[in-house]
Amino acid sequence: MTAIEARDVTFGYSGRPVVEDVSFAVEEGAFLGLVGPNGSGKTTLLELTIGLRHPDSGTVSLFGTPAAEFDDGERIGYVPQDVANADEAMPITVSEVVRMGRYPRRLFGRFAEADRRAVDAAMERVGIADLADRRVGRLSGGQRQRVFIARALAGEADLLALDEPTTGVDAESRESFYELLHELNAEGITVVLIEHDIGVVTTHASEIACLNRELYFHGSPEAFVETDALAEAYGGSQHVVHHDH
Repeated sequence: MTAIEARDVTFGYSGRPVVEDVSFAVEEGAFLGLVGPNGSGKTTLLELTIGLRHPDSGTVSLFGTPAAEFDDGERIGYVPQDVANADEAMPITVSEVVRMGRYPRRLFGRFAEADRRAVDAAMERVGIADLADRRVGRLSGGQRQRVFIARALAGEADLLALDEPTTGVDAESRESFYELLHELNAEGITVVLIEHDIGVVTTHASEIACLNRELYFHGSPEAFVETDALAEAYGGSQHVVHHDH
């Protein structure tokens, strides 16, 4: 089944298009890396594809349902920009954030034993079980990322949408984070990732979409590095630096 399908999607602010006539599909179980220069419309496109915004024209479907009618939001785990830079004064704990992932699935509004098991399993899965009672604002950037991934897993998400989640995170935490994403994707979770490091994306993603208002490329990483799409989208001489892990 197709997790995301966009057809002729256009969206703009104050009459100025930032995404124009974009069409592509993401099959369930894929790992899509979305790349492009700053201001190219990547975040807007990600928000359009998961139903947070509605296109001015064109259509978006989620798991075969028009995004405007999609009411199974717990299937989508969204990690926005700057998660790694949460306010240090944030009073909420790790377990409280992860519990939020269960809210749409609670029976009659009650937090049952099944919910507690799901929360515990999600924290264990991403390696933060020992941080359950810590305040999120006191965690490292890499730990905060895992908290929000755990929230999505607790809600039994089928699709993870991440917007430059490793900004400001040290190299070791970045590598550990991508290993986790690879494992989750191997388990069947669809991943859509915006990442500024194109070499990282071509190393980890199964397919690449290159955007600068228009879609310049959508296909395999191997095909992407052989095309001129990168230079065309960025407007100059560009090359991919591969990361060997």
